[in-house]
Amino acid sequence: MRLKRQLADLLEYTLDARVVRRGTLPTLVEQEHLTRFFEHFEIDCVFDVGANAGQYADMIRTRCGYKGPVISFEPVPDLANSLRKRANPTWFIEQTVLNEIAGPVDFNVAADSQFSSMNRPAGHKPFEQPSATVQTIKIPASTLADQFDKYLKLIGFKRPFLKMDTQGSDLAVARSAGNRLQRFVGIQSELSFDPIYKGIPTAMEALNFYQSNGFALSAFVPNNTGHFPHLFEIDCILYRVCPPSPHGSIV
Repeated sequence: MRLKRQLADLLEYTLDARVVRRGTLPTLVEQEHLTRFFEHFEIDCVFDVGANAGQYADMIRTRCGYKGPVISFEPVPDLANSLRKRANPTWFIEQTVLNEIAGPVDFNVAADSQFSSMNRPAGHKPFEQPSATVQTIKIPASTLADQFDKYLKLIGFKRPFLKMDTQGSDLAVARSAGNRLQRFVGIQSELSFDPIYKGIPTAMEALNFYQSNGFALSAFVPNNTGHFPHLFEIDCILYRVCPPSPHGSIV
């Protein structure tokens, strides 16, 4: 496998192309769009909310050419500690949940850590086992507004990007930014069409909120692609338009 990867890397470098394994094309769509997006909008800081094991931070550095600061928010202690061991001077780790109100919250650690959430699983069969709660822990919650101010002072960024993958809490995170949300150049958020958590906002509710706060759609990129033919979720990438739209709703 190592030799195959080395050969693939050589071909990619020589041909300025990508060698894509079967089943990985959806990931390539995300990588190609983010590469173009980060370059076009000159992104100089990424807020990585819901970092898990650092997959997104790794991806934007190795596949999208991003070299600037990343602020990763991961509430699960073991995962946050693992990220700290890998961090460098431009990778900041915050062991906290972002929520509309600061203070302790109950956080559900799932059998598959990628499904850990403040929300309770809805029991969809494809996700029943991986999203099953194995432990509920108390986690300190902060707001995106507070974290924005903290890192603006520390880093001095001008064109930040907000990525959220919080298993149903993206809208709560965005709302917690208050008027700082409109200072982000772009957003990547998970949209739910068939919710795998109880009581979470629908895709259209989320899109309406983002548009009313001055963002327009740039792309939809696949998410949870292993459940053909049913679509549970998809990621959207949005860019800020100025001023925020006074017209509100998409529908």
